[in-house]
Amino acid sequence: MQHAHNNVTRRNLLKALGTLGSTTGLPMSPALAAAGSDKRILVVVEMSGANDGLNTLVPYTEDAYYRLSPRIGLRADKVRKIDDRYGFNPGMLGFERLYKDGKMAIVHGCGYPQQSLSHFQSMAYWHTGVPNGGERFGWLGRVADAIDPQLRPNFLVNIDERQSLAVQSEHHVPVVFDDPERFARKGLLQSRPLLDNPTVTDGPNLSRNYLDKVAASAREASQLVRAAWGSYKTPVDYGIRSLDLNKVAAMINAGLPSQLFYVSFRHNAFDTHVQQNEQHGRLLSYASDAIAGFMKDMERIGRANDVSVLVYSEFGRRVAENTSLGTDHGTANHMYVIGKPVKGGHYGDAPSLTNLDEDGNLIFTTDFRRVYASLIEGWLKHDSKVLLRGDFKTFPLYG
Repeated sequence: MQHAHNNVTRRNLLKALGTLGSTTGLPMSPALAAAGSDKRILVVVEMSGANDGLNTLVPYTEDAYYRLSPRIGLRADKVRKIDDRYGFNPGMLGFERLYKDGKMAIVHGCGYPQQSLSHFQSMAYWHTGVPNGGERFGWLGRVADAIDPQLRPNFLVNIDERQSLAVQSEHHVPVVFDDPERFARKGLLQSRPLLDNPTVTDGPNLSRNYLDKVAASAREASQLVRAAWGSYKTPVDYGIRSLDLNKVAAMINAGLPSQLFYVSFRHNAFDTHVQQNEQHGRLLSYASDAIAGFMKDMERIGRANDVSVLVYSEFGRRVAENTSLGTDHGTANHMYVIGKPVKGGHYGDAPSLTNLDEDGNLIFTTDFRRVYASLIEGWLKHDSKVLLRGDFKTFPLYG
């Protein structure tokens, strides 16, 4: 559990205490669980490391694709064709089915002006939704504050080893955990009795009262998450679980009021500079299986109409292969929006593979914030202009 705010005041702390489901999660009554059962959920999946979009969704009819990647370009007879122009990487059976079932929107050419090719910098821009700016809070954190001003416990969840900037919020405190079975407050042996069995009082010492309540709330949060995970059983195959969507499914299945989830591949997994094809194919297979499995699990528990999934990477890769049979940092990429309520198909203009910039990179055609705006307005039903610091034309991703 992580929480970092500057200029913390007693008032802010007490406000956070009242809503510490993001790090506290007080047990929820059946009535509250039922009340949250029809809420719309957004799950964001980060393919960290800059995924090669052209070898994910292959433009198998483009001569320029094979001319610039003669050794690692995927042949037309190998890809999973979804139409007369594009086919998914051979290992992406799950994505092929989702698209053909009309549950996937593919947005082409996503990027932003003055594209950074630094993983750290570009990811910060995607996390905040403010490229080349100094925004303190993440775009999903700002969304949480806007759509849940009552600051419900457990509303914003980040499943990872450490908190993402994307969920950094001014008012909400996100739940941040990696392993549900080990999700608990850490402390020295001597302090365990106080952490495990805190005594909550309302005596004259306000600071002591506050710390007692934080300890009790944190303990209850970890119990809630562990209970959700412990009671979760599914026959659905998620494939090799390198993505934590089964943990998201457990929390949704338990009836928690969480509506915003953020999960990520670890350690720049998609940074494929050398001998790309085999490693990249495995990673795409893991992602495709996990996301398709998650959507199938949502059908099983009756929540498929309530869930949308956004999949993105911080930038793409160059059109031309490098001398190490890999690809180097590039610019524009696809974004995917997946779910039963989604109007499937292609959105945005595909960048030209021949009209490249001076560095041999794709020229982006879609500001990625248009996709954020489309989700905020079309799915979460909230105005996006203030949240995204600008007016971005939305795509009709939802009916």
